[in-house]
Amino acid sequence: MTPGSSPGPLHLVLGEDEFLTERATAGVVAAVRAAAPAGEDPPVVSRLGGPEVGAPQLFELLSPSLFGEARIVVITGAAELGKDAQAAVMGSAVDLPDQTVMVVQHTGGGRAKALVPDLRKAGAQEHAAGKLSRHMDVVGFVRSEFRGLDVRVAPEACEALVEAVGTDLRQLASACGQLVADTGGKVDVEAVRRYHSGVVGVSGFTVAERAVTGDVAGAIEALEWAMHTGVPHVVLADALADAVNSIAMVGTQRGTPPAELARQGLPPWKVKKVTAQTRYWSIDTLGSALQVVARLNGEVKGQAEDTSYALERAVREVGSLAGVS
Repeated sequence: MTPGSSPGPLHLVLGEDEFLTERATAGVVAAVRAAAPAGEDPPVVSRLGGPEVGAPQLFELLSPSLFGEARIVVITGAAELGKDAQAAVMGSAVDLPDQTVMVVQHTGGGRAKALVPDLRKAGAQEHAAGKLSRHMDVVGFVRSEFRGLDVRVAPEACEALVEAVGTDLRQLASACGQLVADTGGKVDVEAVRRYHSGVVGVSGFTVAERAVTGDVAGAIEALEWAMHTGVPHVVLADALADAVNSIAMVGTQRGTPPAELARQGLPPWKVKKVTAQTRYWSIDTLGSALQVVARLNGEVKGQAEDTSYALERAVREVGSLAGVS
């Protein structure tokens, strides 16, 4: 929902990320409560999921109360509902009583995936809660967190925070709030380094930048220190992949205005740095490096028994490819 918009009676929270799902649900509840007339009791919130969802249970929750209080019914785990439960949800969704709001949490898949288009046809307000898998999307999440806290933070500081904390959205959201509180809203790269010392500056971005410019020894040294200080292996792999993919994007679109590259996901402040890095690469070596980071992505997510070895091998391979004509 956009700020100031009126919450409708039917909501679909769509996606598999638990944190974003609960946050979106909490946002609906907060909006409904804020829209309630002054002096009235807050709406009663009920949660129903799994085998508990059925026509009798929904009827009980949605039937008018003697006291006429407003209600919010949250249906959890809707992706795995059986046919009878799906029918009960849709039957209720298209004929909700006054002062009643229904929120349906759905991953988008599962045996009840047909609920999604049905709820859309019924006019549900949709809230995105999908997992953020791309590095730039996670950084964008951090930027939106700071905006929500009314603080302007440079993209470099957002990148640094992702490197320091990792990609867990709940931890990132907490770190954003804590940084704003600790710094009085003056969040920059130095502040991130100060409050997350021992990680930023010797982790993913340092490893990646040294690797893509051919500094194999420096990249391995930074990698060893990053792993020693506890930087997640997935974060390190993501940083290397982001560096190689950014070079491929800029290198194959020479002359493209920075604004156009920004629309493709590369922030303008980063274009100049990546442009300088492209001189170390050719089409052939970039192709090989893209294969390396794609393989590494699978290895750090369960395909390799020793992810430390997989990381070191990939960093050496990328660094060795840089500068090769």
